[in-house]
Amino acid sequence: METPNITVIGEDARAGTYLLRIRLAEDTEIRFGRFKKGHPIFLPTGDYVYVGSALAEKGATSLARRLVRHATRGANLPPHAIRCEMIRRFTECGLGIGNLIPRRGKTLHWHIDFLLQLQSAEIVNVIVLRSPERLENRIAERLKQDSDTQIIERNLGANDAPGSTHLLRVNAGNTWWEFLAAQLTQDNGNNYDTKKQP
Repeated sequence: METPNITVIGEDARAGTYLLRIRLAEDTEIRFGRFKKGHPIFLPTGDYVYVGSALAEKGATSLARRLVRHATRGANLPPHAIRCEMIRRFTECGLGIGNLIPRRGKTLHWHIDFLLQLQSAEIVNVIVLRSPERLENRIAERLKQDSDTQIIERNLGANDAPGSTHLLRVNAGNTWWEFLAAQLTQDNGNNYDTKKQP
């Protein structure tokens, strides 16, 4: 199994924006709740990126709790393998305190919940940008323009951002992800140029 990779950028805020690298182990038809009236959408095996945010400094909608929720499956299914490392890292860097696991379990609500509920889908990387500024849409728009990403369905994963798409397929390997993390670290929340290195 691949070693979980968690990159935390910034030092102070408990709110911020995040990117999940989700690896789907098998071709899947999935219904994302009521999205497209519940019509199943085909997702091929491979990697996907999801951009989200959690801008509360405390409580259930704080950044650390939101990410641990993503790594939790409902219906008593085992959590994503990365969840233990998330809890350790977030506690260590002061991003989260106390018990970060959802108290009442997890009910499926957001589009991304339906993908992350699958046991064939695993979160393998997380990039966290600690900032109270809403960066989610800017980053998603940059990723949409990248030649190595592919829109699955318009508006997917973007309930609260009409016209945007926050879940994309990525047709690239580890180098793309490493460069993305390095670029976000270098820019530290100011400039999100996800184009490949020359």
